[in-house]
Amino acid sequence: MWFRNLTLYRLPEFNLSAEELAQALEQHAYTPCTNLEMSSQGWAAPRDGGSLVHAVNGQMLITLCVEKKLLPAAVVKEATQARAAEAEEQQGFKPGRKQMREIKDAVTDELLPKAFSIRTKIAAWIDPANGWLAIDAPSSAKADALIGYLFKSVDKLDLVAVRVKHAPVAAMTEWLATDTAPAGFTIDQDAELRATGEGRATVRYVQHTLEPADVSRHIAAGKRCTQLAMTWNDRVSFVLTDGLTIKRVAALDVIKETASAVEQTADEAFDGDFLLMAGELGRMLADLMDALGGEQAPEAPNDLVSAAEDAVSPASGEPDPLYPQAVEVVQRAKRASISLVQRHLRIGYNRAARLLDQMEGGGIVSAMGSDGSRRVLAGVPA
Repeated sequence: MWFRNLTLYRLPEFNLSAEELAQALEQHAYTPCTNLEMSSQGWAAPRDGGSLVHAVNGQMLITLCVEKKLLPAAVVKEATQARAAEAEEQQGFKPGRKQMREIKDAVTDELLPKAFSIRTKIAAWIDPANGWLAIDAPSSAKADALIGYLFKSVDKLDLVAVRVKHAPVAAMTEWLATDTAPAGFTIDQDAELRATGEGRATVRYVQHTLEPADVSRHIAAGKRCTQLAMTWNDRVSFVLTDGLTIKRVAALDVIKETASAVEQTADEAFDGDFLLMAGELGRMLADLMDALGGEQAPEAPNDLVSAAEDAVSPASGEPDPLYPQAVEVVQRAKRASISLVQRHLRIGYNRAARLLDQMEGGGIVSAMGSDGSRRVLAGVPA
């Protein structure tokens, strides 16, 4: 088992044993949807029949299960209209708005037991020795869903947003401009360069040789590298993004051959793959941090994604001074996520989450869906 994506956080101090963590997660264990529920989510065992925390040699694996029922809006609409027509015939006039809402709710309740359920799982790898929390999520919404549940389950959990001295955009652009990869890495054939101007012109290379002269012209025109495919020590390939998310992680043949050299049971193979992944990715992340100039220490308490942030944030009910900036960030990006607000305003998880809750109350963004995502309801300010 290998993660396909790595959304990274730092764990400054993580002293929980696997048993203690499993006990904490048990409070929010996954239970399937009932006939009257549209969605359900909670912690599930990474291995069928196992503990909520799968631990091998100090490395831990946890999984958030998200279940959502599929009830097509067109089906609900058709049934609601048919039921409304019956009501009109019986009472002699068309149902009003309130009655239509009641009819729609009744139809939804009746159809829910027949709806199909889709379950998705979001896995996270905890490396206490090296202080990593890595979430196998390609989007910030899924990562936010897992982090939110982790905060609900574990008291006094400190997470630190990963910060490096050289911004990924600047570093990747320099590597392309100089046609020089950092030590231990090679540059592959996929890349994205994007302009910072109003048009945000974008050039993408897919399985295409990155010719230095061609790339240099785009950089000279003001484009910057926002995604770059790379390989580490001929062992792991991946795509680095401007937000320091690592996507399309894949073990190369040299690792696969090592893993398949010994006959193992299914459980032994799972544990072996997990340890192999943890070891390889741990070393790769250390080299990647060095390539980006090393990590920056948190500058202030607001840099901590922790419950302790409440002590330095505005009191409940008072307007946050960063609220206008947060609104502008989500409206211009046309998406709403905690990690987006964190990254742009350089604040912690809890404060960013409260800002989004305030935006929900103000009609700027929608309520959080079962998958952790929100929609931006208000447009970009003039």
